[in-house]
Amino acid sequence: MAKITTLEISQRAKAGKGAARATRREGLVPGVVYGGKKEPALVSIDPRIIMKELHRGSWQSRLYQFNIGGEQVHALIRDIQFHPVSDAPIHIDFLRLVPGQSVHVQVGITFTGEEDAPGIRRGGVLNIARHSVDVEVPVENIPEHFTVDLSKLDINDNVRWDDLQGTEHATPTLHIPNFVIASIAPPTVEEEPEAGAEAEGAAAPAESK
Repeated sequence: MAKITTLEISQRAKAGKGAARATRREGLVPGVVYGGKKEPALVSIDPRIIMKELHRGSWQSRLYQFNIGGEQVHALIRDIQFHPVSDAPIHIDFLRLVPGQSVHVQVGITFTGEEDAPGIRRGGVLNIARHSVDVEVPVENIPEHFTVDLSKLDINDNVRWDDLQGTEHATPTLHIPNFVIASIAPPTVEEEPEAGAEAEGAAAPAESK
């Protein structure tokens, strides 16, 4: 189960572009909380809080809680819009969660044991095909991340969906059976120049002045 992060969020009364611009002039980011078979709620949030969550990573599957008008809300961040020039957040969407609901989330993958993998110790290279996986999962069982142990992998071995830990309640949206997550590739060998080419280069006459 993902850890719950508490956010400081304020409710705003007015909708529309003018009200959103007024919120931004106050140094806040306008947003909306929707879903859960309830009317959307208009909110505002400090942009520094948004950027902090983005820098933490895995925000797509992180559970958030905040208070709106005396109601304790659990939600996911569904979308963040950014200014095309400054890249500052200008709008945020939250999806309200209710018990028994299944949601589509992107869950990050944590790789462990890389330093002990025989293939890597022998010069192999870890190729990561997927840093995260899109899944359908009940809101009560949203994982903080999936974990995979690389410590037994040799050259040409790979890690697949079935090898991930923490997927018990999750169903991948990718319709490829047991798809590859990562693999250990053989070490790359640089090709040496041919002996004939070296000799030809050494025997080349110097240019006349």
